[in-house]
Amino acid sequence: MFKHRGKTRTFQHNLAIASLLSFVAGMVNVVGFLSIQQLTTNVTGHFAFFMEEVMKWKLWAGFAYFLYILFFLAGSFFSNLLVEAGLRHSEKKAFLRPVLIEAGLLLIAALAGPKIIQTHPNTLAYILLFSMGMQNSLVTSLSNATVRTTHLTGLFTDLGIELSQLFFYKKEEQQERLRSSIRLRLTIIGFFFLGGIAGGLPFSRAGLHILLVAVLLLLAGLLYDAIKLRVLVVQRKMKAVRQSK
Repeated sequence: MFKHRGKTRTFQHNLAIASLLSFVAGMVNVVGFLSIQQLTTNVTGHFAFFMEEVMKWKLWAGFAYFLYILFFLAGSFFSNLLVEAGLRHSEKKAFLRPVLIEAGLLLIAALAGPKIIQTHPNTLAYILLFSMGMQNSLVTSLSNATVRTTHLTGLFTDLGIELSQLFFYKKEEQQERLRSSIRLRLTIIGFFFLGGIAGGLPFSRAGLHILLVAVLLLLAGLLYDAIKLRVLVVQRKMKAVRQSK
């Protein structure tokens, strides 16, 4: 899921990571909004709010929205910085640190978030936006920009384009490519909504602690990769032993 990149990456790898990370993003999106009434998985709306405050000469309020944008950007930058540095040592482990850091940030938000909200609610937004910037950068790099999980605007645009193309591209390979891409986009959209439901329904009782589920899901994804890699290594060794006999 996290260990394959480039030509070694298959549609199933993209489908798996899309399901996991879009669910996490959907959960963060709803929990962030319910807790501090701010968007915490993308920055599109924050540009509008930033310009609105600037036009009113409320520069300090505008600066807060500018920081929202900046923290998402910083998360994206930091994530890819870790990936590029990691690729110089071990391609299979290059994506481990960004996922662990994202999980750590969500853990902080889940446990310390209620206290942070009381004094510095914007700080919680910065943490969540930074983590989602990291996630979006990571999955974009892994999938060669095929998968994006933190916002839906581009997904619905691409989905509309590909649905219309089904009427014009009739060759079997073209239809298969379009159906696969549509399936991937519908998976991201579906799991984003499911994550939102999973985060929103129990929020009145669990509050920010519901983000612990997102943390566990990220760690489960890493564990799945580690176990799968071990199994493949054992299978290859057994195959080599059988061939040597």
